Amino acid sequence: MEFIDIVDENDNLTGEIKDRDFVHNNNLYHRHVSCFILNKNGEVLLQRRSMTKKKNPGIWSKTGGHVDAGETLINALKREVKEEIGLEMDDNNIFFMNKFKSSNPNYFSYGYIYITDNKISDFNLQLDEVDKVEYFKIEDLENEKRNNNKNFTFYNWEDDDFYNQMNYLKEFIKKNNI
Repeated sequence: MEFIDIVDENDNLTGEIKDRDFVHNNNLYHRHVSCFILNKNGEVLLQRRSMTKKKNPGIWSKTGGHVDAGETLINALKREVKEEIGLEMDDNNIFFMNKFKSSNPNYFSYGYIYITDNKISDFNLQLDEVDKVEYFKIEDLENEKRNNNKNFTFYNWEDDDFYNQMNYLKEFIKKNNI
């Protein structure tokens, strides 16, 4: 069982801790972390979700997951990335990107960027979560979105949110000379 902290509509901890399924079934507010992992060429690492996943099986997405009860956002991010793709994150290469509030399901999502020099062969995948990782150029992801490619979780994103995040990544890459 996975237990997570409940937060209110303003992202304040309520002191309640519930099982993840209970939280989802009752549409309670909780926290989630995710990460765009960039290589030194400015390409974005995405992971293809295992075909055994309940939600979005076989679909390409960024790395992330729920924040466990009592866990900090950064520790949750590091845990999820380590579990799913075997990457040990260095705090010096983690950059906050944004905070997003979703109303269906109710959660606050904290987005980060991580820079790595790992090659595809360096990743150690948790096969019940992820069956493949691949680097993509941002322009290619934008084309996939324009073409409504349902093989990416980006397909379900609102256009403004998706393009805002892609533009943020491009500015981040430019500003940091990646």
